Order: sequence, then structure tokens, then C-alpha cells
Amino acid sequence: MRIGELSKRTGASPRSLRYYEEQGLLTSSRSDAGQRHYSDAAVQRVSLIRQLFDAGMSSRVIATVLPCVDTPGDLGVAEETFTAMMRERDRIDADIAHLIETRDALDVLIRANSQHRAELSTAPEPVAQSA
Repeated sequence: MRIGELSKRTGASPRSLRYYEEQGLLTSSRSDAGQRHYSDAAVQRVSLIRQLFDAGMSSRVIATVLPCVDTPGDLGVAEETFTAMMRERDRIDADIAHLIETRDALDVLIRANSQHRAELSTAPEPVAQSA
């Protein structure tokens, strides 16, 4: 399939698909006219790449992890990608912990604001003084 069709089937822009190729994450063959052609398997590959980007991985890390998908029976590849995947999992865990701390801090502010609003709504109206 050509780049436009792969774009339609995956939701990734042609520009993103070209970027994935530049980074070595996706491959295509070329026609005599220089047009890119992708196999049907590219649809799943692009979906995986997008999922990994959505998880916050860089193209460099994704390039380290993808060989595990390409050559699952290679022990050397499996060991190298395992280390990269564990490092990314630890990074995601740290991000989650930070988000939880931020949410908890926001909850404190929300409670304080709610209490302040409640106090303001029950406070007596100031009486105007005559001159």
C-alpha cells in the first residue's frame, strides 16, 4: 500500500510515517518512480509505534525496543530490549508517582478553596455605615 493508504488505515499523518522511516522504526520499498510502498504488516507496526510514543518513549528508545518484535527468538536482542523496557517502565512508574503527588496537592487546594467559598457564602453581608 502507498503512504496515503497507510495514513488512512492508521491515523498517522504521512509526515509521521516518513519520520518513522527516518528514525528506522518503519521500512518501505520504493517503486521505480520513488513512491513508498508498505506491506499490510505496517498497519500493526505503526499502531505499536504510536502506542509507544503515547507512553512517552522517544524514537531512540522505540528503536531499541522494536528488535524484540522483529526477532523474538534472538536471546541477545531479548536481553538488550528487556533492559530498555525495564528502564522505560521505571520512568513511567516515576511519572505516575509524580502525577499522584500533583493530584494530591491539587486536592488539598480544592478542599481549601471549597471551604473558603462556603465561608464566604455564609458570611453576613457588610452593613453600609451612614456618614
